[in-house]
Amino acid sequence: MEKFIINGGVPLNGELIPAGNKNAALPLLAATLLTAEPVTLHNVPNILDVKAMLQLLQSLNVKIEQINQTSYRFDASDIRPANLDPNLCRQIRASILLAGPLISRVGELFLPPPGGDIIGRRRVDTHCLAFSRLGVKTNYVDHFFHFEANSLSGADILMDEASVTATENAIMASVFAEGETTIRNAASEPHIQELCHFLNQLGANISNIGSNTLKIHGVKELKGGEFTIGPDYLEVVSFIGAALVTGGSIHIRNAGVKYLDMIQLVMNRLGVDWETHGDDIFVPQNQKLTIEPDLGNAIPEISVMPWPAFPTDLMSISIVIATQSKGSILFHDWMYPSRMFFTDKLVSMGAQIVLCDPHRCIVQGPTQLTGEQLESPDIRAGMALVLAALSAKGQSVIRNIAQIDRGYQDVDLKLKQLGADIERLKD
Repeated sequence: MEKFIINGGVPLNGELIPAGNKNAALPLLAATLLTAEPVTLHNVPNILDVKAMLQLLQSLNVKIEQINQTSYRFDASDIRPANLDPNLCRQIRASILLAGPLISRVGELFLPPPGGDIIGRRRVDTHCLAFSRLGVKTNYVDHFFHFEANSLSGADILMDEASVTATENAIMASVFAEGETTIRNAASEPHIQELCHFLNQLGANISNIGSNTLKIHGVKELKGGEFTIGPDYLEVVSFIGAALVTGGSIHIRNAGVKYLDMIQLVMNRLGVDWETHGDDIFVPQNQKLTIEPDLGNAIPEISVMPWPAFPTDLMSISIVIATQSKGSILFHDWMYPSRMFFTDKLVSMGAQIVLCDPHRCIVQGPTQLTGEQLESPDIRAGMALVLAALSAKGQSVIRNIAQIDRGYQDVDLKLKQLGADIERLKD
């Protein structure tokens, strides 16, 4: 176990290049199972979730060659069904993404339940419903999912929720399905778009990419290829937040600006803005940090919604920024019933937050936060606590930082380069 020791109150300044998108890397790694020819992926983030996925692929007899720190070559020409390690599968939610490719390639899979962040119930029913439309039989026996299909046929799939991972699984299971598949109410996040572009580059036939209705014409096989994963927009906004709450400025190169319009619009309501220069972002000092009320001086609300609306993964970061903004604002995350529970840690640091129910909280700012003993509950809340500690007066200790390492590459080293007083120590 490791921990962060953070002495707060130091303005962050400097330049940053974000790592590859975690939420794109994991489905792309799973998708390498769909072709018997070699595939090379670049800009793969060096994080714990990726390492777990690489181990799962190796257990399926995928040959993996690491070219450099962020580039890998995959050869899945001789994959075999395997008894996947339940402990590894419990470490990451993305283990469920092995289902779609393996159903397509080998027709059968025994899969332990996936893990991931503990932010409330995360159902897999949507995956099973999509698979069933394609001709897959699903059983849940002795704590394992058993997926089986003799053949896959194109179908009209109406997702009962716009689930990201279920959409990704449905796409990968449909690539070889005979005929045409339509996926309606599909999620359309940047990482889903990257998965579609990657598969098309290998020879798939996917259209309407970026919309909520995907069209997939089944093909017989996929070829090999090479693909570069785009920047992690969640990391970009996390570091924007770190500069804001410390009164600093930051220049982020290769920031993936095209995916940040709605996020910038929502951040404007917290008194936050930034400049765009091509694909770079510059966040100046002396931000207004005043919450913009609704008409009639009503308390505004930030609510998460499926893409292209404001993403749930940025809720925790936004709450910390709001503690340093003047005014009151309501946050509403209807997706996950445990997302808000980390706010008690911010209250212990001096934040004025009222937890209305498991899905909503009201933040009144600005407040001076003070150092505290903390523990990271999940990836996003863990990073939010890092921001709170950077803003706080005095020293904070954050334990269980393996949760943060699951989603952020070298976060302490990047913060140090920006001037943060942060140390990683054995706990």
